[in-house]
Amino acid sequence: MSDKMKTKEPLDESTVNDLKKKSNKIRKHIIEMIYSAKSGHPGGSLSSADIVTSLYFHIMNHDPKNPSWPERDRFILSKGHACPSLYSALAESGYFDVSELKNLRKPKCLLQGHPCTKTPGIEISTGSLGQGLSIATGMALGLRLDGSNSRVFALLGDGELQSGQVWEAMMAAPKFKLGNLTAIIDRNMLQIDGPTEKVMALEPLKDKLIAFNWQVYEVDGHNIREIIETINKGLNITDKPKIIIAHTIKGKGVSFMENNVSFHGKSPTDEEFKIAMRDLEAIS
Repeated sequence: MSDKMKTKEPLDESTVNDLKKKSNKIRKHIIEMIYSAKSGHPGGSLSSADIVTSLYFHIMNHDPKNPSWPERDRFILSKGHACPSLYSALAESGYFDVSELKNLRKPKCLLQGHPCTKTPGIEISTGSLGQGLSIATGMALGLRLDGSNSRVFALLGDGELQSGQVWEAMMAAPKFKLGNLTAIIDRNMLQIDGPTEKVMALEPLKDKLIAFNWQVYEVDGHNIREIIETINKGLNITDKPKIIIAHTIKGKGVSFMENNVSFHGKSPTDEEFKIAMRDLEAIS
């Protein structure tokens, strides 16, 4: 077994607390990056921070010193606009220096407004909503055909579930019995135009996913222990894909951004930045 695939630390209270601190650090990076860029998507980046933290710092096998390591697990950020969360996790993991985060969205910089493969640790360019699950399905099938033990994880926004291509992938993955695929839905109930249930209702979402023959779980998307234990539970199932509905709060951790659709895609003002950082410091 590769040293990068060694047994993870036990999920005791100390480990969970360390992961919570890491997630809060990622939230601080998100606010600082978007404030510096004067552009970006804080709401969905903040709501996904605990999910991304759980994957990169406990679940996934990956090697920042060798981003193309063949045995790595793959992560696809289908909701590409939430890349500040992913970039922060990559920087904290060691794929590039944390100082790069301040260059978000600058011309010719390493960190563009949506993920692209010029950035170390990024598997595929994403952000055209609805495509990520199809990409992840193809990767999972390809890895299985290669006899690889690597797993594929895909993070989707709930708003992008309104795209038809998502449901084509929802049909394909169970057909091919892709037990190496885990999808996670950031179910924060808001998209750019308002509440998902007013724009184009998704409920009863769990029943639909079950009907498409996925193994379906629901979790509190801000409970790191629950996220990790649920993902690990699903990884024991090898004959069908898994999907986790992670119930989250858009803008989680910043008082005036929580459940506020106007912060789907805008940066905080000078005063808002100070308040946001105070909010996050209070969590530390």
